[in-house]
Amino acid sequence: MASISKPKPHAVCIPYPAQGHINPMFKLAKLLHRSGFLVTFVNTDHNHRRLIRSHGAASVAGLPGFRFEAIPDGLPPSDADATQDLAALCVSIPTACLDPFCGLIEKLNASAAAPVSCIVSDGVMSFTLKAAERFGVPEVMFWSASACGLLGYMHYKDLIHKGYTPLQDMRQLTNGYLETKIEWIPGMKNIRLADIPAFIRTTNIDDIYLNFMMQQTAAMPTAKALIINTFSALERDALAALSSTFPKIHTIGPLHLLPDEDTNVNAHDQPFTSSLWKEEAECIAWLDTMAPASVVYVNFGSITVVTADQMTEFAWGLANSKKPFLWIIRPDIVSGEATMLPPEFLAETKDNCMMVSWCQQEEVLKHPAIGGFLTHGGWNSTLESVGGGVPMIFWPFFAEQQTNCRYGCVEWGIGMEIDNDVKRDEVELMVREMMEGEKGKEMRKNVVEWKRNAEEAVAVDGSSFTDFKRLIEELSV
Repeated sequence: MASISKPKPHAVCIPYPAQGHINPMFKLAKLLHRSGFLVTFVNTDHNHRRLIRSHGAASVAGLPGFRFEAIPDGLPPSDADATQDLAALCVSIPTACLDPFCGLIEKLNASAAAPVSCIVSDGVMSFTLKAAERFGVPEVMFWSASACGLLGYMHYKDLIHKGYTPLQDMRQLTNGYLETKIEWIPGMKNIRLADIPAFIRTTNIDDIYLNFMMQQTAAMPTAKALIINTFSALERDALAALSSTFPKIHTIGPLHLLPDEDTNVNAHDQPFTSSLWKEEAECIAWLDTMAPASVVYVNFGSITVVTADQMTEFAWGLANSKKPFLWIIRPDIVSGEATMLPPEFLAETKDNCMMVSWCQQEEVLKHPAIGGFLTHGGWNSTLESVGGGVPMIFWPFFAEQQTNCRYGCVEWGIGMEIDNDVKRDEVELMVREMMEGEKGKEMRKNVVEWKRNAEEAVAVDGSSFTDFKRLIEELSV
């Protein structure tokens, strides 16, 4: 009697629609594909169109067993080449996305090679839990940021209950109030209010971000399991504290260090990327001409916006440091106006710098010419810097970047923090210190050690490698 072959497991992967969430989910999706899963990767219509604009229609054509789909996000059209308004997304997503997502699953169940067998959702896309329940499939949630950041979000309600937030008035942002010690969160030691994810910095109890994060983190524990892009040695205390709320946690990071290339991916000519911007590869050729550990890499990520004055202060600080630098300047990085740098700055630095609108950051941070990273402190950037053995100067913008900064500077000893009210003299001094000072040498030593720990975690039988294998077994049932 002929045996009936079991269909392949089919994972639907859906990230929050911002670049910093899409990238790690795409990494995870490729790992699932390499492990024998059929994968459907779901972007919003807006970001699906951005991929096509940046890389052509072939970029969403998919591969055997890996398909791209899109659902509406409920927002009106906006700038085709920029991240959408995040507050508007946080209002729209919980209400507008469920029905289109369920419709997509029905379509996949009717037409795909195998029905959907599991949902892998971003941790802040909790509407998908209702879809998982409706279709009777398991769901795991993927927290793409730091465990310490998640721990901070999980205590937002306690911070409100104890009266730490909302703020009485905005003067508390600058009068020393944020230096208040928070000593009662398990797994977080020597933490100040300033180190808690920044959405508490509001005077409005109905603040969109504050309430969105409380709603999302309250829903997350109902998922079958939680995946976090971290490794156990780096965030041991935070992970131990989270385990009381999430009994099944899989730490599978740094994701970018796990091999994700399928053998059949390189046999195809089409782009296979998650980057919403077109990457300018010439910066790698420029780095090839530079001395080892000589270049400062500057990138404030996909969301951070700066004022024209802040841009000018960073520019002159970098110029005055006399260190060569590679600066990533998105077209939309300056709030409300076109990005303009002083002509005198451009003249002075023309032989000592390269400025491009976007790049392949992993490639840059592992390049031997990179000696330091001036960053907003997003989690992808932090982990990629650790993976490259590169010390950092943190200039956190929002969300859990302040938390990452605190841990990076104090707990892990791999960075320094620059004041939010940026001044060129401080930029110059910090860049010099990072690149040639005693503090810089200590940071470099520490980050090289953390790099070794990260590589051990993703190696065969390492903690992240083992956790990923366990996740595959659970999702394959």
